[in-house]
Amino acid sequence: MEKVLTGDRLAAARAITLVENEEPDAEEVLKEIFPHTGKAHRVGITGPPGAGKSTLACELIKFFRKKKRAVGVLAVDPTSPFSGGAILGDRIRMSDCFTDPGVFIRSMASRGGTGGLAKATQDAADILDAAGMNYVLIETVGVGQEELDIINISDTTIVVLYPEAGDRIQTMKAGLMEIADVFAINKCDRDGAEQLADEIKVMLTLRKDLHGWEPPVILTQGTTGRGVDALARAALGHIEHLRKTGALESRRRKGIALKIRTIVEASVARALWLGEENQKKIDEAVERVASRRETPYAAAARFIKRFRKG
Repeated sequence: MEKVLTGDRLAAARAITLVENEEPDAEEVLKEIFPHTGKAHRVGITGPPGAGKSTLACELIKFFRKKKRAVGVLAVDPTSPFSGGAILGDRIRMSDCFTDPGVFIRSMASRGGTGGLAKATQDAADILDAAGMNYVLIETVGVGQEELDIINISDTTIVVLYPEAGDRIQTMKAGLMEIADVFAINKCDRDGAEQLADEIKVMLTLRKDLHGWEPPVILTQGTTGRGVDALARAALGHIEHLRKTGALESRRRKGIALKIRTIVEASVARALWLGEENQKKIDEAVERVASRRETPYAAAARFIKRFRKG
């Protein structure tokens, strides 16, 4: 993995493929690169579908590249029902950045991952971190109320909204108000943008923040670059605030806790379901439940008991 540590883009891409496909060598790769992580500023970009997250991400890339900083992008897309891979439509909006040697863009299929994130997103972010990326942008799949896990793997979370997003109050109830470190009201040339910004500012007065940070609300227009400099400066100001208050370490520890739980849960799931004998037990349980001789809860309890014994 020396090539990854020297910033080799091809080596980084191969390493991400290993962890995404859960190849046998993936764990060894992650063990080697982990001591070299923790340097990159990880910025989550989330919000409802159609908000313009990809367009804004591309503009943020341009901002950081002007400062000669290396940028990695993990764009978590919906899973193709046919290939199981990522549907790459949104990446077209980042086409201007693909040829830049200081930018690494990777689309990842969500593959049923919760919180709008692929299961391997944290590992992929670690790889880009170890590869020398100064910033790692993580764009979620855009599934609305299920995007909340992004706060556990990013240092700064940008929530992107737009005037026609529908029931605004319902959007706030989705939890986006709680996870946002910075708000971007995108497509601000449209009617209702300033009104939405004012509504968010009012609702922020009800939010309790443990670290004394007041999330700024930035009007942006991704297609023209309007407001992007202010958005980037807000993100940089946030992580500086976290460093000064000592909250950055606390936030990253929460991410580590999530990662440990994820690894344990995945290992338990493999132990329970993999193998011919386990598949036979599943088929038998399905037969009992289907014939109403057993409830799904009783069948599940049987597997749990069997796992504890084993």
